[in-house]
Amino acid sequence: MSLHPLSDEEISDIRLQLNELRVEHRDLDLVITHLIENPPPDELLVRRLKKRKLVLKDRILLLEQMLVPDIPA
Repeated sequence: MSLHPLSDEEISDIRLQLNELRVEHRDLDLVITHLIENPPPDELLVRRLKKRKLVLKDRILLLEQMLVPDIPA
């Protein structure tokens, strides 16, 4: 992470990435739910999708933290 404040363009780029990641995360959630509720589920596929969903969640949290200015302790 850089020590300088984010430019408006950087903030805009981060928000765009966040939106795309949130959409993919929500889509994966729907696919996972569908696969679980409509057997026979492909267990390997479900595990891979859940792993991808966690990766997306971590990336979303990281980008959100980049948008929040540091608060002095």
